[in-house]
Amino acid sequence: MDFLDTYEEWADAHAFFDTALIPGPGLRSVDPLAEQTRAWEHRLTQATPNGALLRGNALFDSLSSGQTLHLLHVTHALEQITEHGVLYPSGGCLVGAIYCAPLAASGTGFRMHNLGAYVLDKEAPAFVARMNLTGHKPTPLIFEVTLPAQAYRGLAGIDYLRLGSIHLQIYSRLEYLLSKAERHRLRETVVSRAKNSTAFLALAASVAYEGTRVQPEPFLRLLDEAIPRLPILGYVYFEALAEYLMLHSTSAPTRERAAVGEFNNWLYKEMLFATFPHMAGRFDLAKFRPSPAELDALLTRIDDTTDPEHARTYLTERISHLVAARLFTPGKAPSAWHHRRWEFDSLADELGPLLGHLIHRELRTFGRYPDFYFYYDQHKALQAWNYWNHMDIVVPFNGTFPKGEVGINPAYPDLQYRVWRAERDGAGYLHPAEELNLTIAPRLVDIKYTLMRNNKWAQPSTTPTPA
Repeated sequence: MDFLDTYEEWADAHAFFDTALIPGPGLRSVDPLAEQTRAWEHRLTQATPNGALLRGNALFDSLSSGQTLHLLHVTHALEQITEHGVLYPSGGCLVGAIYCAPLAASGTGFRMHNLGAYVLDKEAPAFVARMNLTGHKPTPLIFEVTLPAQAYRGLAGIDYLRLGSIHLQIYSRLEYLLSKAERHRLRETVVSRAKNSTAFLALAASVAYEGTRVQPEPFLRLLDEAIPRLPILGYVYFEALAEYLMLHSTSAPTRERAAVGEFNNWLYKEMLFATFPHMAGRFDLAKFRPSPAELDALLTRIDDTTDPEHARTYLTERISHLVAARLFTPGKAPSAWHHRRWEFDSLADELGPLLGHLIHRELRTFGRYPDFYFYYDQHKALQAWNYWNHMDIVVPFNGTFPKGEVGINPAYPDLQYRVWRAERDGAGYLHPAEELNLTIAPRLVDIKYTLMRNNKWAQPSTTPTPA
């Protein structure tokens, strides 16, 4: 399979924020959700207190017009990184980029984006403490990235919820790393997971495709019951709830951050760690499952300017749309559920992205495959880098929602950058303290050695240093 075979899939895995409202030819006949998608675009941008930030924000301004970008990267392994002189990217929401947050230059140093401030001040210290990493401490690094003249100035963000078809495609290429018995068992496992979640999938499809009105309580209860079987729903639920909070909050901190072109990331971070404090050491959104009975209290505790009743209705409609748009095969509305053949190949025709997400998750612990899983993620990263380089995307960002999560493309052939260890002043601004001689390498580090996805610190001396 060459680049042309995967190009359209990777294009579809990106959200183009600068052209999102431009209709494509024949969309209505190709995509049964096209009208609904446009309605959501209008609703999010025009009918929410902070919707204007979806089109105009500080990150987008710097990506579309700046020549030099300054980015914050937080590491807990500076000593190892400087010893080897190499920084490796990790997989995750940015597929294969050096995970960063924006910095804004000022006369007194660099002001951190509120996302970066949370990671540096709260999330990374909690991770180090929970993992008992004696001798390790979160250290801020400042990256200065110079964008070449040919760099893409559009706003194409990678949306990891759209990667289901790509996961399925990669597995189909690498499945012979498993035995026949293992392949059969894997297929039966993911089909069983989907079959036993029919009640939720059918309800979400009915809301999305037929406009069925349902009460939020039974919908959220079915969602809660389905998450253990369909872990990708934990990610969908988290993104929808984070989106709601950032778009609808009218608190003073939210307004202050909006004034400088930033969504308030502390809302969903506090929601995540208040609900699941163990996430600081084992970041796993598949386990994001707030109790439906406690959702109102959770929202009120995180931000009392939101309306829990309105939020429940919003989540019912939004999650239904995201399930249909991200987990069902694009352009196909599912047929009658009671007529469905529960076999892998026939199911992949209508629910291919869902199966891809389930396989991607299952393979982390499936049989002998964990030994190969690094190559699965590396294969995916190679395809992403190929697409980014074709598009001249130097600094990809998380396009699931433009929170401020941004990365550095480690495979860009004309990548120009400098990096410093940073220190903070009394006002919280960062200043370059020591320039580091580091090389960004286009090779993924194993996910168990990364800050956000670490399960155990057991790094042998020969293991690549984590980003």
